[in-house]
Amino acid sequence: MSDLSPIKPGEVLPTSLKDAISERYLAYAMSTIMSRSLPDVRDGLKPVHRRLLFAMRLLKLDPGSGFKKCARVVGDVIGKYHPHGDQSVYDALVRLAQDFSQRYQLVDGQGNFGNIDGDNAAAMRYTEARMTVFAELLMRDLDQDTVDFRATYDGEEEEPVVLPAAFPNLLANGSTGIAVGMATSIPPHNATEICNALLHLVKYPSAGIDKLMEFIPGPDFPTGGELVEKPESIREAYLTGRGGFRQRAKWETEDTGRGTYQIVVTEIPYHVQKGKLIERIAELIQAKRLPFLADVRDESAEDIRLVLEPKSKNIDPAMLMQGLFRLTDLENRFPLNMNVLDATQTPGVMGLGAVLQAFLDHRFVVLGRRSRYRLGKIEHRLEVLNGYLIVFLNLDEVIRIIREEDHPKQSLMSTFTLTDVQAEAVLNMRLRSLRRLEEMELRTEHTKLTEEKQGLEALLASEDLQRNAISSELRELKKIFKKIPEVTNRRTTIGEATELPEISLEAMIEKEPITVICSEKGWVRALKGHVDQTGDEKYKDGDGARFWIQAETTDRLVLLGTNGRFYTLGCDGLPRGRGHGEPIRLMIDLGNDQDIVSLFVHKPDRKLIVASSDGRGFIVDENSVIAQTRNGKQTLNVSGGVVAAFCIEVSGDSVAVIGENRKVNCFELSELSEMSRGRGVTLQRYKDGGLSDIKTFVKEEGLTWKSGERTRTEPDLAGWYTRRGNAGRLAPRGFNRNNKFS
Repeated sequence: MSDLSPIKPGEVLPTSLKDAISERYLAYAMSTIMSRSLPDVRDGLKPVHRRLLFAMRLLKLDPGSGFKKCARVVGDVIGKYHPHGDQSVYDALVRLAQDFSQRYQLVDGQGNFGNIDGDNAAAMRYTEARMTVFAELLMRDLDQDTVDFRATYDGEEEEPVVLPAAFPNLLANGSTGIAVGMATSIPPHNATEICNALLHLVKYPSAGIDKLMEFIPGPDFPTGGELVEKPESIREAYLTGRGGFRQRAKWETEDTGRGTYQIVVTEIPYHVQKGKLIERIAELIQAKRLPFLADVRDESAEDIRLVLEPKSKNIDPAMLMQGLFRLTDLENRFPLNMNVLDATQTPGVMGLGAVLQAFLDHRFVVLGRRSRYRLGKIEHRLEVLNGYLIVFLNLDEVIRIIREEDHPKQSLMSTFTLTDVQAEAVLNMRLRSLRRLEEMELRTEHTKLTEEKQGLEALLASEDLQRNAISSELRELKKIFKKIPEVTNRRTTIGEATELPEISLEAMIEKEPITVICSEKGWVRALKGHVDQTGDEKYKDGDGARFWIQAETTDRLVLLGTNGRFYTLGCDGLPRGRGHGEPIRLMIDLGNDQDIVSLFVHKPDRKLIVASSDGRGFIVDENSVIAQTRNGKQTLNVSGGVVAAFCIEVSGDSVAVIGENRKVNCFELSELSEMSRGRGVTLQRYKDGGLSDIKTFVKEEGLTWKSGERTRTEPDLAGWYTRRGNAGRLAPRGFNRNNKFS
């Protein structure tokens, strides 16, 4: 059978699983991208939003009309246009009505539509809705053949492919969505600024990004706040269509008398739920991560009023807010990814200039189609008027034909050279229209329509006239905005991209003494206060004491694993209490086949010696081993059966090492290299075994070691003090049997 042969009903064709899955997944991906997740660059709407507004228009829910139940709107949408779940459609409707989600609401809601705290809207049977003036602008001239229509999913009705969009909705309200393999994230902008940029682009189509940013300096979020992104970063984001915008809450200080003050947050970043924000701040206060903050209160009514009480009047408000900006969503970053569907329904990322130009291109198309539609109506009306005028010049003959002829239509057409349309109009004319004054009115209408026709023909033939018409529409749009300044005035202020005074994370932690206990098997816990080890401590069965460290909550612990990686732990995050604690492996990515070599409190600028089991090592600056992630920081490279074995503090001018063969070698500290990562240099050579212990000491004071409760010293190091890399000689008389210096 040929590959082009038609498939018969019921015929089964063999197909590989890979091809079948690829074909179906691609179909699903394209459906998600084009019909659900990405907005159209022309009207800025996804299909569900477009269908909601179209259904409300058919229900005559204009801004000046009454409200109707949201359940009625949702029912029409899912029944006629959008065969999906009613809750998802209602959620889309709710978002269009929320003043904290939409910069310019497209739906005027009556009832509980949720709030900025994160509370959900009431059920659709309780809420009511109608369109706003902005939604009306999106659908202006929809019935004048300005856009294409397509059949609905069941083929019974039609819906618009895109709206005429006299309002620049994509940039004005923004959009977010996740498709298959791509996503979109567009912040809201100020509509007046968009119109100013469009007016300039109409006049100067080749305007660059720098000029456009004079009109659109940045996003304008519905919740206000302050934009603190660097201008060069904003420019790069608008130029490429990818980037982000850092936004902060607006705050001010209020004098509460006697030299005290409180901080009041009046605007919070976009997409931040106030309820969750307060919970986060309360958790940080409880965890003592914000030691300078005493309390947080929500005194919001219609406006946001979040009160922060400092613990002391001496605390700098800027420093307190810096800690909150670092640890909470009072500062966050809104991503920019202008991934949209263009006029050919092809997804792609556009820059600011391309998005503005795409909107203008759409408006030129709408203007042309609307003008041609009106021109067709005028031509039809002029044809009818010409027929009427002929009637009035020969009224008696027309009446005779109608009364006496068996086929008056054909007789009228042949007698007066009328078209089919004209003859039909004459036959349908009312008798009251035969009065004398009607002829004057017809001639007046004919003259006006002729002038309008000439104007439309000139408009369609002249690109300059079209640009003037688009500019006039944009200026009229700005006049509409001026009538509602409470909605259209800029809310987000453009701040300077300057950091608040730098403070360390430790400064935001309350300083308290603690005792860190880590067992042999790696269970760690922290006791309150500095506690001495008594030997009565309890551990899990088969476990025992290993590390007992007195520290502060502001300290950081440094851990070296046998894999040669250094890990960093904050003492404030250690589990508290007198239980067994938690496995340290849950806090860092230390494998079960790895062990802890050393655990100690970090001291900046200290020098350490790290050494492996095969007798290689080097000096490392402790500042360079601090890790920023759970994965740690590789410092000592080991492989095969070799493991990291020692990490000691550098003190003195000499190094002593002892091997498992009980031989000791001493050499000057200066012979060791300082590195940030590597295998290191050879400390001692072995025929069999490896390194047993290492220490630093002062040569003039001699080599010391602990033997039980006693400290012994070997002042004469002749024979032991040689050079790095030698085999050494047997340990001095009386040295520990375990080959350890302590």
